[in-house]
This record gives sequence, structure tokens and C-alpha cells, in this order.
Amino acid sequence: MIDGTPDTSDGPAAAESPLIGSLRAAVAAAPGDVPLRLHLAELLLAAGHGDAAVAEAAVALSRAPQDAQAKALMARALAGPTPPPSAPIPAPAPAPAEQPTEQPAEQPPQQGGGFDWAAAAQEVEDVLPPRFTAGYRNNGPQEAPLPVDGAAGDPGDASAYDVEAPDRPGAVRLADVGGMREVKDRLEAAFLAPMRNPELRKLYGKSLRGGLLLYGPPGCGKTFIARAVAGELGANFISVSINDVLDMWLGNSERNLHEVFQTARRQAPCVVFLDELDALGAKRSRTAHTGMRNTVNQLLTELDGVGDVNDGVFVLAATNVPWDVDIALRRPGRLDRTLLVLPPDGPARDAILRYHLRDRPIESVDLAKLVKVTEGFSGADLAHVCESAAESALLDSARTGTVRMINTKDLLAAAKAVRPSTEPWFAAARNVAMFANEGGVYDELLAYLKKARKL
Repeated sequence: MIDGTPDTSDGPAAAESPLIGSLRAAVAAAPGDVPLRLHLAELLLAAGHGDAAVAEAAVALSRAPQDAQAKALMARALAGPTPPPSAPIPAPAPAPAEQPTEQPAEQPPQQGGGFDWAAAAQEVEDVLPPRFTAGYRNNGPQEAPLPVDGAAGDPGDASAYDVEAPDRPGAVRLADVGGMREVKDRLEAAFLAPMRNPELRKLYGKSLRGGLLLYGPPGCGKTFIARAVAGELGANFISVSINDVLDMWLGNSERNLHEVFQTARRQAPCVVFLDELDALGAKRSRTAHTGMRNTVNQLLTELDGVGDVNDGVFVLAATNVPWDVDIALRRPGRLDRTLLVLPPDGPARDAILRYHLRDRPIESVDLAKLVKVTEGFSGADLAHVCESAAESALLDSARTGTVRMINTKDLLAAAKAVRPSTEPWFAAARNVAMFANEGGVYDELLAYLKKARKL
């Protein structure tokens, strides 16, 4: 046993040697030292203390479930006592009448044979983790087979990706996007007009493929706009984020990305939305020694449509930091059009505020005044203003015991307490627009900063 009492289950009791006692003290001082514990178990097994050896091997396996030495030692300990390696094999002695004459045949081989592994697993299930015991069958330990390259599922299954149909409940259109007239006009020219007018598209040689990069401050509706484009086109929609693509196994990230585009080609017309493009398509100069470089290369290949036809596949990408995106992704034929999505203008703020207040009890709300004081707020900021105003009215009602409505005072107080989340973004973007505007990529951003007097 663990406490050092002699083991009589495997044969005559044997006194514990001073070396075993010293090792027990060392293991007690360093319980996490697996090799030391296994050495103690080996000596216990050789000395005939089978139960104590099983217990020590079990503790070792709980700390290192995949340790091959610990597994082998556990198998030998469960199989029965074996003579010390250095001791000569004793000559057979006359056995008493009651002693079975076939005792040596009871020792099973370490793997397979007639050993009852299921019974052995039940015997030590209190000290071994399930990962060790669950894989045992009657013929020895078995490991559950892993898919090829460690993949968690069949990448060829199109249902592995969430393809939203155009007639899905709750599908949105550009009419549901408040304001943003300029954004809608750019989308109309890039995607919508060619799709609605096949004759004109054929006349002017406009292909049904393309890519558009949406960038701007966080919380300004880039994802919502992408869904609205899919609804306007009557197309399927696939939203792709970094957790849908990246995999710990070499080559799986590229395969996942390829399957996303293959699914989109099968489901064309389809809008593929690449969220947080700076994570999936970071500059390769910064990822030279990581697996992400190959993922960016794969993305470039998919956008080119090498070996495949991308007609009917519209790629929309969004990022808050376009200056961190690999420049090759933005060349003509890939994400060749760039659209700045700014904080909502006056009409858009009015629509957003009405949306977030529509199901709340309100009275005498001066929306025009609220729209004026929320200049520069993102859509997420406006939602937070409405939430904070509702919290204030709820708390006041709980304190007084009288339910009251949300009023202009609550909303103005909430707006005053909320700092626009777009300000840090513009502080960082200002330097890029002024000093890193190669080729006029950020002319649109520079013009807005001048107009808003943020320079």
C-alpha cells in the first residue's frame, strides 16, 4: 500500500528495504517528479509489493497520462509479480498438494492474450483518470483513432459551415441600414447594379465576381452592411472568422479556408464575409516564422480563383486596421475596392436610436436633441446609451416603488456619461492617413478627418 505496509496479496510478506523507504521520502517531498515515482514503483514491484506498485503507477499516470513507461509498468503490475531482473530464475521446488501445478501459466502476456483488461480498469478506476481507462478492451489498451492530420471532422462536408439562405427569417436589406447614403451608392455600383441587370453586365463585360474591403472604427455596422448586401443580392451568406479557419495541425488552416470558398462556389451566388481580415490576412512580413504566412498565401490563391471559377462569389472583408492587412490582398482582382465605414450620420443615428428604443417604455423623448449631442458615436455607442438610460429609469422605479418611463433627461445623462469609442481609433488612424498614405489609399479617410477637424 501507499503507506508502506507490507503487501501479502502477491506472496509472502517481505520487509521493505531502506532504499524503498528513502525513495518514499523523496517522492513525498517531490510528488510531481514522475520518473522518481516510477523508479519507486519498479522497486516495489520487484520486491513483491504489487498493490503498492499499482498505486504508485496510477498516481504517475494521473500526472502524465501518455507516459509510455508508466503504462508499461501498470500493465506488468496488474499482470502479477515478476522476479527481479538480476536474480537467477530459481529451480522448481516440490509444490504442496494444495498448490496448483499450473501457476506459471496464469501469468498473462503484457499485451493481448487472455488478460481481462476491463476488470483491471475497474480495479483502478478510483485512481486513474478516464483518459487511461476508457480505451481498454478485452485484448489490451486501445486508442480511439484520430482523423487524418488531427482534423476534427470531415472538411468536405458543406454543412460544416453555416450557410445562411437568402430567404432566411430576419434577413436584412440595405433599406434596413439607416443613413449611409454614400456607402450604399458604392455598394450599388460594385455589386448590386451588375447583379440586377444581366444584359448591361454582359454588354459592359462586368464579371460576377469581386471583392470589397470595409474598414473603419469598431461598432459602426460593417458586419450588418455585409449581411444587407447578401439580402439585397438574394444570395447565400457565409461569415468567416479566425476561429473558423485556424487549426493547430499543419496544413489544416489552409484546407479549412479552401473548403470555405469551395462551399461558396457550390452555393453561388454567395457572399463570403471575412471578419477581422487583419487576423486572417496579416502582413506576411510580420508572420514570416509562423503558420499564418501559409494561410495568407492560401487566401490569395482563393481570391484569384486559380483552378476554380469565382463567378457569383462576392467577397466582403472588414477590418478596423487596414494598415495591418497584407498589401497583396488589395491589388486589382482581389479586394480591389476599399470603402470607409464611418460613424453614423444624423439620419442614421436617428434610425438607430429609434430601433433601440422601440420596445422600451418612453415618453417625451426629444430625438433631435439626442441626435445632435451624439455626434461621432458609433452604432454600438448609441445602443449603450439606450441601455444605460433604461437602467437609470429601472433603478429609479425600484427605489421609489413607482414605475416611470424613460425620458429625454435619462438619455441625455447617459449620452454625457458615454465617451465615443471611435476616438481612440481616429487617434491612431490620423498618423496613418498623414504619414503612410502611399498611393492615396487613405485619401477618403484624410478628407473626413479634415472635414471633421480631427487633424
